[in-house]
Amino acid sequence: MNLIVESVERIAVLRATALGDLLLILPAVEALRRAYPAARITLLGKEWQVPFLRGRPGPVDDVVPVPPMEESLDPPPELVGRFDLALQMNGDGHHANAFVNGLGARVTAGLRGDDAQPLDRWVPYVPYQHETLRFLEVAGLVGASSDDVEPRMRVTRDDYAELRSVLGQLPRGLIAVHPGGRDARRRWPAACFAEAAARLGRPVAVTGGDHERDLVEKVAALIPRSIPVVGALSAGGLAALYTACDVVIANDSGPRRLAAATGTPTVGVYWCGDLINAGPLTRSHHRPLISWTTQCPTCGGAGLREPGGCDHPVSWLTDVGADAVAAQADELLNA
Repeated sequence: MNLIVESVERIAVLRATALGDLLLILPAVEALRRAYPAARITLLGKEWQVPFLRGRPGPVDDVVPVPPMEESLDPPPELVGRFDLALQMNGDGHHANAFVNGLGARVTAGLRGDDAQPLDRWVPYVPYQHETLRFLEVAGLVGASSDDVEPRMRVTRDDYAELRSVLGQLPRGLIAVHPGGRDARRRWPAACFAEAAARLGRPVAVTGGDHERDLVEKVAALIPRSIPVVGALSAGGLAALYTACDVVIANDSGPRRLAAATGTPTVGVYWCGDLINAGPLTRSHHRPLISWTTQCPTCGGAGLREPGGCDHPVSWLTDVGADAVAAQADELLNA
């Protein structure tokens, strides 16, 4: 069956999310680019994505920031009727499908949860499915396909220039650890990061955002020869830093996905359910270590994604040992 939409000049892709979530759609958007080589692809996203993607080689031609859909389901008037094809890659569609339908595109396609509006073409949103494969299914609804499942992102001269201006000359043999993450339950303990890094005997960059300053400084204080890098680099500059590293050790986070997208080997520490949805899909350069903890270590409550799960801010990843992480990193370093 030929699912290609004829005479498409402009495509909208809705993905108004954080860094790591954006990276997960790249294989699907690359597939759209190959299927519709003459079309202009616009990412409907967030303000931070504008400077990050401006001038960066890749499948996205431009970024238009959109307001939070929780505040308004109506797209800005200047976007209505602008696109031939609109794809919803923003989640289960509870808010997003109404927004995409409001764009007035000739054909809409995307994900649909139980309480979401239907689109012209849709696949069901189910909780446990890898996000990249989910979005490739969406691309498939309009005739796009790809054998590439790992996101790829080009690092630019401007990214490298930013890195040099902020950090100067970096030591040879550098590795990075990123101990942060949005959810304390999904963060490996700081002492474990320090122990794993110390076993490798390399100079270490400890990365994090401004909101993670205390955590970065805690980890850096435990690692000799460490370089704390806190909120000093843009996403592009951080990508350049990771290309200068021989391996990156991180939680399931945007920075781990960013490092992987630049081609740097990674070791990630995952809660088992999160590995299903967002872990690396290949193993030659990326090694996940998995926590099989299924109940809150504090109260014994339900799993992280289950109804009625608790919010105790304790790590669910403590059953992953520093020796196992260091062993996987050492194997990648010596591959």
